[in-house]
Amino acid sequence: MGTDIRIKPERLSEKLKYIRQNLGFTLEMMAEKLKTEKINLYRGTIHNYESGDREPPLPVLLQYARLANIYVEFLIDDELELPNKLPATDKRFFN
Repeated sequence: MGTDIRIKPERLSEKLKYIRQNLGFTLEMMAEKLKTEKINLYRGTIHNYESGDREPPLPVLLQYARLANIYVEFLIDDELELPNKLPATDKRFFN
């Protein structure tokens, strides 16, 4: 890995919070849903992702996308809007 600073999506934290709230999950529920064999998450960690204090690792972004039934691209691309209703009924590109 290089030493360059990685550019972060400006709206990522906003989108992560939107997903959790739209799915009707509390911070605790979201941490439990995102937990994997290699990653154990806590309420505070989810809060840090949603406030922009921390950036989630790629496997966690993938889990968010799977829960919402969207492509990860929707989380990363600031110009793409999330669907109004989650989980999305299909993974087509929303305008």
